[in-house]
Amino acid sequence: MSVRPPATSPPPTDDGLALARRVLETEAAAILGLVATLDHRFERVVELLLGCRGRVIVTGIGKSGIICRKVAATLASTGTPAFFLHPAEAVHGDLGVIHAADVVIALSHSGETPEVLRVIEAIKRIGATLVALTGHARSTLGQTADVVLDTHVDEEACPLNLAPTASTTAALALGDALAMTLLVRRGFREEDFAHLHPRGSLGKGLMRAHALMHGGDAMPRVAPDTRVREVLVEMSGKKLGMTTVVDADGGLAGIITDGDLRRQLASPEPMLDRMARDIMTTGPVTIGPLTLAVEALKILEERRISSLVVVDDGRVVGVLHLHDLWRTELF
Repeated sequence: MSVRPPATSPPPTDDGLALARRVLETEAAAILGLVATLDHRFERVVELLLGCRGRVIVTGIGKSGIICRKVAATLASTGTPAFFLHPAEAVHGDLGVIHAADVVIALSHSGETPEVLRVIEAIKRIGATLVALTGHARSTLGQTADVVLDTHVDEEACPLNLAPTASTTAALALGDALAMTLLVRRGFREEDFAHLHPRGSLGKGLMRAHALMHGGDAMPRVAPDTRVREVLVEMSGKKLGMTTVVDADGGLAGIITDGDLRRQLASPEPMLDRMARDIMTTGPVTIGPLTLAVEALKILEERRISSLVVVDDGRVVGVLHLHDLWRTELF
């Protein structure tokens, strides 16, 4: 009995590649076409969102609804309180989340989506501000909205000119443009992003050295006149493969690493009775407590070292080890 070989997908044809290129070109053209349409209405929407005393609610259904979720998520993650409201759920009891102080952004390429129009009736009755993203400014949605942002595209990327492709891409890009403009206008900083993304890789990379370092009793530290035998005890107990050498004023005199100890073994002088100042490396690489984790990692990699001493206002406050970055899954 012969065994039929597993079916394999045919290699892409030139026609397939040509179609894929055309899809990308069409969607790119849709985004570029928005550039010339930006005017005072975009600025007006930005001002409305900046001055919103309530929440920003983004609503739409179908493919537009998926774009709405992304727009709401991007706004929320960059300092503008926002959430997605499904229009079908809204008219079945969720309208209570809308208040007069809110700004509602409604997405509908046609501007005639029945589920969205039913929500609009309630929005106008409640008194919330309505912003429309639509490809047909003269539609019911466009004529009802307080401000309209035109997302018109000449054609969809679909070969049948039916499936929402270029139109949804244009709406998504315009939503990103709003979010990034608001980010700058709000003065949103790296620290703010890290606070809103504490467990994401981006947020973790924006953590500061003081949040990751070994400080206090966890920091390996000896005085310059500490005997090497006691230095070994400190290094073994703190398990960082090094120790700082700190003077009486808390300043950094130097560091001692496992490598320094190994090099001393070749010395004819007895090592254990020598002092820390005799074997330490002076002028080690230091960082401040506000140094970003990504910056610290770059220094460690470029210098090919495993530890950085954290110094604040001339005083040693901690040690940041390469393993601290790995352990917290920063990179």
